[in-house]
Amino acid sequence: MRRSVVLVLILLFSLVGVAVYEGGAVAQQRKKDADCFASKCHDKMGTDKFVHGPVAVGDCKACHVPTDKHKFATIKNVGQLCYKCHDKVNTKKDVHKPVRDGNCTKCHDPHQSPYKYQLRADGKNLCFMCHDKKIAEGKFVHGPVAVGGCPMCHNPHQTDYPKLLNASGNNVCFACHTDKAEAFKGKKFIHKPVADNCVNCHSPHAADYKYNLKADGRMDLCLGCHKDKKEWIEKVKVKHGGLSTDKKCLACHDPHVSDYAKQLIKPPVELCLSCHDKPLDTPDGKIMNMKDYLAKNKYKHGPIKQGDCSSCHNTHGSDNFRILRKYFPPLFYAPFDPKNYQLCFSCHEKTLVLDPRTTTLTNFRNGDVNLHYLHVNKPDKGRTCRACHDAHATNNPKHIRDSVPFGAWALPIGYQKTDTGGSCSPGCHQTFRYDRNNPVKNR
Repeated sequence: MRRSVVLVLILLFSLVGVAVYEGGAVAQQRKKDADCFASKCHDKMGTDKFVHGPVAVGDCKACHVPTDKHKFATIKNVGQLCYKCHDKVNTKKDVHKPVRDGNCTKCHDPHQSPYKYQLRADGKNLCFMCHDKKIAEGKFVHGPVAVGGCPMCHNPHQTDYPKLLNASGNNVCFACHTDKAEAFKGKKFIHKPVADNCVNCHSPHAADYKYNLKADGRMDLCLGCHKDKKEWIEKVKVKHGGLSTDKKCLACHDPHVSDYAKQLIKPPVELCLSCHDKPLDTPDGKIMNMKDYLAKNKYKHGPIKQGDCSSCHNTHGSDNFRILRKYFPPLFYAPFDPKNYQLCFSCHEKTLVLDPRTTTLTNFRNGDVNLHYLHVNKPDKGRTCRACHDAHATNNPKHIRDSVPFGAWALPIGYQKTDTGGSCSPGCHQTFRYDRNNPVKNR
């Protein structure tokens, strides 16, 4: 027990001895330039929170060369002096201007400072000694800027990347936004500005719009690049309701990446039916619950089967009824004009309504009498395509309707198909029949 106490006392005296020695060494060092510290001019030197090494040990002559008593040679090249002790930080592609100019004391106090690394100011306030502080003014401020963490993105000395960034392009952003880096992996389509540089849309410092966007990201930002869409949306007569929702462009498009063409957030038909899953009121009248309607009808029109509503509808607006890409008469009757059927003739042969007789154009014929021509090609009361066909889906072959709006009446068509023809009983009219092999004489 007595032996242990003796060992502890020996150890304590040894530590005290070291402390006294080190303190004595500092005191001896400070004596070298005692005149500087004794002076009323420099009596506060070395008392701040962060003190430069030579000052801390009282070695003023490590940096200052005396020429006479209390006179020192002017330091002409600060950078060269600093590099006598510090590693060079001016060897990479992009060098901060004060460093390049050898002006280390532009940012660092050579003696002491209340700030780490003897900086002349704290955080972003140091940067704003030179840089315009307006870049950090805005309703939304980027996190690192808000907390004065400029070095999170920029290296204060040198880097191999433009603007003293710590990495190339989007990799600077992904250093923090790891969720985006992960989400972007393996996607089929990437928005061009995203592939190029995040700062095409986002301000890296501050902005007046959410997510540091340079304009309202719901539409205004998009139209800054998509000027053709801006002009189109402004001039068209029939607007798509989707663009008037709170999300605007973002109701359909993902601004970053997608697995679907045109940056769509879902497959096209699924996307359309995410809104068209209920009756909708429009300036041109009510639109049915299209999702429910398609589910109940087994024969789908080609574009619907291909999952492409935009084959017929322009989702950014149109001058035509129901934002159709080309003209299609909204009425039951219309004088014949090929221009009335531009939409249908985008896919179907126009000779279908131009040739009075055929054995190849259509199966809707009585012998060789082309019944499409007979119904449609009339100077006054030509039946439009919608009089018999539904352009979305039906439970009858060839998209024949069960009934068709005829003013306030849902006029029944009463279509029946046979192997070589068929018949219809439209509304209060007699039944009409046709047969391709044995022409029928109707009254």
